Amino acid sequence: MLTSPLQKTQGRLLLEVRVKKQKKTEWKLYKGVWMSTAQVLPGVWQRKEGGHVVRARAKEQTTGRLKDIMKVLPEADASTALKWLEDERARVRGGVISLALPRVRFSEFAASLFESKVAIGEIRSAKGREKWKYCLGHFIEGTKSKSGNVVRGFGDYFLAELQSTHVQDWKERIAELVVQREYAPTTINAWLSVLRVIAKAAKRKYQLSHDFTDGVANFSLVEHATYTEEEPNALLPEEVGPFLAEFRESHPEHFAMVYLGLVTGLRPSSLRPLRRRGSEPDVIWDANRILVRRSHTMGVETMRTTKQKRRYSIDLPAEAIDILRWHVATQMKTPGQQDSDLLFPAVNGKFRTPCVLNKPLADVAMELKLGKSFTQRGLRRTFNDLARAAQVNDLITRSISGHLTSEMQHHYSTVNGAEQREALARVIRLVDRRPLALPATTTPRNALPGGEVSGEEPALGGEVPAEKV
Repeated sequence: MLTSPLQKTQGRLLLEVRVKKQKKTEWKLYKGVWMSTAQVLPGVWQRKEGGHVVRARAKEQTTGRLKDIMKVLPEADASTALKWLEDERARVRGGVISLALPRVRFSEFAASLFESKVAIGEIRSAKGREKWKYCLGHFIEGTKSKSGNVVRGFGDYFLAELQSTHVQDWKERIAELVVQREYAPTTINAWLSVLRVIAKAAKRKYQLSHDFTDGVANFSLVEHATYTEEEPNALLPEEVGPFLAEFRESHPEHFAMVYLGLVTGLRPSSLRPLRRRGSEPDVIWDANRILVRRSHTMGVETMRTTKQKRRYSIDLPAEAIDILRWHVATQMKTPGQQDSDLLFPAVNGKFRTPCVLNKPLADVAMELKLGKSFTQRGLRRTFNDLARAAQVNDLITRSISGHLTSEMQHHYSTVNGAEQREALARVIRLVDRRPLALPATTTPRNALPGGEVSGEEPALGGEVPAEKV
C-alpha cells in the first residue's frame, strides 16, 4: 500500500511526540528537596527548582564508618556538581573536614570569639571583658599615637590571608610607641597574649595551615623594671606603724580595709565583696574567721571565686577582728551603709570603686614624706615583706595571701637593706669565729691595689682604726 507524503509527515510527528513523552522528567521528594528520579550523572540528580543535588556515601578514615554525603547546589550545572562530589568524597576518605578557606575578616571572627567566650564563661569578670574590648579596639581599629599617627590593626584582613609577617610588622611599628614611652612593654605583651588566643582559635575552627602569631615574641622586659630601688611600692617594717596611725587619723572610713589588706595580703578585689552578714556572710564573727570566696573587679558584678580560682578561709587574731568590729560600729554612717550586707560598702551601700583607695594612700605617703609611691598593690607586697620579717613559714604565708606558687610570692616581695645587712652580719660573725689562716705570699698583707704599701696592718673582721674613720 502506497503512503502519501502527508501521511509520512504525520507519522513522523507522532513518533517525535512519543519520544518526548518518554523523556519527560519525573520528580520525587527526598529530605525536603524535589529532585529527579533518575541520575543525570553518577551521584548527581536534577533539582526541580534549578541546579542539582549530589548524594553519595564514603568511608571515613577517622571512624571506618560510612558517611552520607548530600548537598544542594542550586546554581551548579551537572559537571560542576559532580566535581564537588568527587572532591568531597576524597576529603571524607582522607579524614579531612570539608572547609573552604574562609572569607571571614579578622574583625568579625574576633568579635564573635569574644562573645562566645563570655557566653560559655571563659571570660567571667567585668574586668576581663573590659580587657578584651580594649585589646580588640587596638587590633581592629588601630592604635593612635600622641602625634596623630595610626598603627593600623588587622580588622580588614581575611583570616586566611593574615600572616605572621603582618603581625611582626605591626609589632615593629608599635615598638616605636614603646620607645616613646606611650605604652609600656608589659601592656603590649598583654595585647599579644590576647592575639595569640584569637590566632589559635581561628586555626582550630577553620583548619588553617598556620598560626599568624607563630614566631612573634613578646617585648623584652630586661630593661623594664616595674619595681625599682626608688619605687619598691612597699613599706618598710618600721614605716608600717606610722603609716597606719596617720591613715586612721586622716581616713578612718578606709582604715579597716587598708589594715586588713596589710595584715592578710588580700587583693582589693577580694576585700570589696566581703559580706559582714546576710544569707552567705564572709565574716564569721564568732569564729574570728573570714571566707575568701568572691572577687569584684568593677560595676555590680561579683565572681563566686577568687582571681586564682580558689576559695579558702583565714583565721584572724583577736586584734584584727576588733578592728573590723570597730569599723562596723563607727564607720557605717550613712543609711546605705547601714542597710548593706557588705563589710566595706560605699556611702550608697554598693561596692566601692576599684580606685577608692588610690588618693588616700597617696595623700598619706606624701604627708609622711616617704619619698616613694604607695598603691593598693603595695598592701599585698608589704604583707609578704612583713611575714618574712616575722619569720612566718612560706607555706603559711601563701595560705593567707592566696598565692599559689613560691615564685609568685617572691614576685610580690621586696628584700630591704636592713634584711641584707643583718644577713651579712650573721655571715661575718661566723667568719670571725674562725682563725684567719692566710696563705704564705710575697705580697704584704697591707698592700694596696696599685702595689703600694699602706704602712699599717688591717684589723681582722674588717675593723678600721679609729683615726682612719
